[in-house]
Amino acid sequence: MTNPKDLKYSEHDEWLRLDADGVHAWVGITAQAVEALSDLVFLDLPEVGKEIQQGEVFGEIESVKAVADLYAPMTGEVVKRNDALIDDLAILKKDPYGAGWMLQIRVEKRSEADKLMQADAYASHLKSRADHH
Repeated sequence: MTNPKDLKYSEHDEWLRLDADGVHAWVGITAQAVEALSDLVFLDLPEVGKEIQQGEVFGEIESVKAVADLYAPMTGEVVKRNDALIDDLAILKKDPYGAGWMLQIRVEKRSEADKLMQADAYASHLKSRADHH
């Protein structure tokens, strides 16, 4: 699956979709992360109202074989949480970039988006990571 060009990506395999005015952003994990984890069993997300900080852990996702931390791609306040996802992790496999969103945040520092990768850079990042494994 190719990564949507309109999203930004973190080195930890999270994606970020900024809305047009840069006030809100949606956060999720990439198809590559979902595939690597395979059999998902548990998702822990922060409550609405919680502040998350760019680069810091905001939750975790668990598969049969591993637990992975989820890192915030940007700083902001959680304004929505995708509770449907917590109940049905299969949504992540079907639609990681749409229905599989995890959080919506109110962005605090729009400039933080500049630290994230475009789709092409993320693809290169994945390739170099694969070459090192």
